[in-house]
Amino acid sequence: MEISGIFTALIIGLVVGALGRLVLPGRQKIGFWLTLAVGIVAALLGTLVAAALGVADTGGVDWIELLLQVGFAAGGVALVDGIRSRRAISR
Repeated sequence: MEISGIFTALIIGLVVGALGRLVLPGRQKIGFWLTLAVGIVAALLGTLVAAALGVADTGGVDWIELLLQVGFAAGGVALVDGIRSRRAISR
């Protein structure tokens, strides 16, 4: 992977992670780096699932792929926030 591909993945991961946080109600107490990591993983998972369903390569914007990515990001943010909250309570 070239440096431009890595940079693009970071930007897309950040956007997808931020969108995932926006669709969740309330405040999530996870930082910038965790949001970025969740967003990158969600973007990759969303792309893989969209490709498996055959909806990844359409003419124009791939709305179904984007919705899958944001859905995975919202689930990932909720999961990470829940795990971090439980750890803080048990301390």
